[in-house]
Amino acid sequence: MASLEQPILISFKLCPFVQRSVITLLHKKIDFTIEYINLRKKPDWFLEISPLGKVPLLRVKEHVLFESAVINEYLDETHGERMLPEDPLARAEHRAWIEFSTSLFNAQHQLTQARREETYYKIEEDLTKKLAPLERKIGDQGFFEGDSFSLVDSAFAPFLMRSQIVADNIGVDPVSDYKKISKWRKNLLSLPEVQKSVVKDFEDLYMEGIYERGGYLADQ
Repeated sequence: MASLEQPILISFKLCPFVQRSVITLLHKKIDFTIEYINLRKKPDWFLEISPLGKVPLLRVKEHVLFESAVINEYLDETHGERMLPEDPLARAEHRAWIEFSTSLFNAQHQLTQARREETYYKIEEDLTKKLAPLERKIGDQGFFEGDSFSLVDSAFAPFLMRSQIVADNIGVDPVSDYKKISKWRKNLLSLPEVQKSVVKDFEDLYMEGIYERGGYLADQ
């Protein structure tokens, strides 16, 4: 393990939930160390400090935080200008949409694993339906709301990045049916904190994973 002089983010290279926290750390300009582990062969030290056996973990001094939404709120509360609204009701609404983003990650991941055509299109239909209320909610300035980057933006950016990669490599893109989400995706993917939140060969690794699974999507 690295030293604890600065926060240590324990990560897996392809995990979208880790990426959320990397984006927030970069946006906040927080010095941190990132340590990658192999989730197929988790180190004993990791299992000892991870209650759920999952990434991300953020080690702060002798404390260990888990769950990306919790990690991001801690970073937001302790560093720089707040990314969640000050108004309690607006803040709760942002938290709800952050939770909603998890359902999109789940559907996106299921698409990469579906083997049968029927199963694949059922999942794709579900994903497309989930995008409809998001299209109605988000603003038209390239961010979730208003003209500034929020924790909701950092929560959705990994989903949007993966959707763009699949669109570029396979030509499947449910997001393209939604004008505001497409604009949101283009803007977020242009931001340095989003571009630098993954390893340099991330696109290749992500596509390799899809092809290795040999599902219906890989044959498109």
